[in-house]
Amino acid sequence: MSTSELREPSLLDALTPVIALVSMLSLSVYLYGDGSSGGANQIALIMAGSIALIIGVKNGHKWLDIEKAITQGIANTYGAILILMAVGMLIGSWIISGTVPAMIYYGLQILNPTFFYFTACILSAVTAISIGSSWTVASTIGVGLMGIASGLGLEPEITAGAIISGAYFGDKMSPLSDTTNLAPAVAGTDLFTHIRHMTWTTIPSISIAIVIYLILGLSSDISSVDVDLSGQLTLIENNFTIGVYLFLPLLVVFVLAVKKNPAFPTLVIGTVVGIAMAVIFQADVIIKFAEAGGRSDIIAILDGIWRALFAGFSANTGDLQMDELLSQGGMAGMMDTIWLVMCAITFGSIMEKLGLLKRLVIGLIGMAHTTGSLIFVTALTCIGVNILAADQYIAIVLPGRMYRLEFKRRNLAAKNLSRALEDTGTVTSVLVPWNTCGAFFASALGVSTFAYAPYCFFNLISPITSVLYGVYNFKIYPINPDEVFVE
Repeated sequence: MSTSELREPSLLDALTPVIALVSMLSLSVYLYGDGSSGGANQIALIMAGSIALIIGVKNGHKWLDIEKAITQGIANTYGAILILMAVGMLIGSWIISGTVPAMIYYGLQILNPTFFYFTACILSAVTAISIGSSWTVASTIGVGLMGIASGLGLEPEITAGAIISGAYFGDKMSPLSDTTNLAPAVAGTDLFTHIRHMTWTTIPSISIAIVIYLILGLSSDISSVDVDLSGQLTLIENNFTIGVYLFLPLLVVFVLAVKKNPAFPTLVIGTVVGIAMAVIFQADVIIKFAEAGGRSDIIAILDGIWRALFAGFSANTGDLQMDELLSQGGMAGMMDTIWLVMCAITFGSIMEKLGLLKRLVIGLIGMAHTTGSLIFVTALTCIGVNILAADQYIAIVLPGRMYRLEFKRRNLAAKNLSRALEDTGTVTSVLVPWNTCGAFFASALGVSTFAYAPYCFFNLISPITSVLYGVYNFKIYPINPDEVFVE
């Protein structure tokens, strides 16, 4: 059957795999809870993709064409998969080098529990603006902040939410960010026009989030006076050589990221620096971890480093909480996440190739009669694509392509569309457990997506702010005759 003979999917065709996916994912969460991402969600995504595949064959699509789309979709996410593996190695090397323990050690002494959530959000935001990468923030200072929160007896879910809120604010407002460059390119405006226009929705959203984190900290039962940190500090001192020089790997990654070096080589270099610091300052730790036996110290050190990179570091301090905190990292620890990402992209690629996502979007456009409803539909589409296609880049590109001409037809400036794409497509990706972003942050921070999502206040407030601006026609601009609409 030729391309011209392909049947257009009906609304029922488009809805059937979506309903199947939502039903199976709901059952997965009911049966397995936070452990659903360890395999159950992957099965749900593949089964829903198979239902979509049957519908595609019914409409005249050939398996080889669909297979090619799946292969291309996974190929497009291979960069993210490489980063996931690099992050696993980075965390393993930074724990065994003493970098993460040093971050926890000094953070416990400096950060006040009452203002910790507030500080974590601000620190993550400033770092993300500087380097333009929320993922790098999570896998570096985010890991340290999670450790500090554990030492202070604070809630890991709220801490993760604060880190993510700050990281996404900074990523969203940084000219170095890939999504911040992608959204205006897709919508048809320029980068700095886009960033300036985003401030109207983004600054109020992060301000509200910061106030909430401040209130949560102030209302906490824990105060700096009540917390006895001597036990945790002694444990760290007894098991690692501690010094400010151990922050060198963090500094190297920060500098490379600011200089806009690619993420994967930056993380690998950070890992190599971490290995060097481990060999120089933590040789005894490595030998103990490797259980040297009768082997030479050189072989034991090689074995310990190698293990930390592929399987993660396993602490044995005698304290269960500290052991759990410092037993992380390794490429193997990222495999569940990579498996989840590949299954999610498989489902999303099938849905896009068969025109099922497009069919859902066309139905939505027909309901958008006002500017407010158009922005609401754009937001709904971005969130829906994040859920169905499981990738924030698709959640920006696909709605951007679909609504670009509609915004132009209604005489709405392209910057309105680019802002809506970022306010909803970028920030909600991390709230979906099987999305590449949700899966990554759950792995990096050690908190399930469902657990931290209610506390990602910036990510929850930003889409609402964007839609409200549209409904009340506030800071919504018509096309400027002097402004070139970028084609």
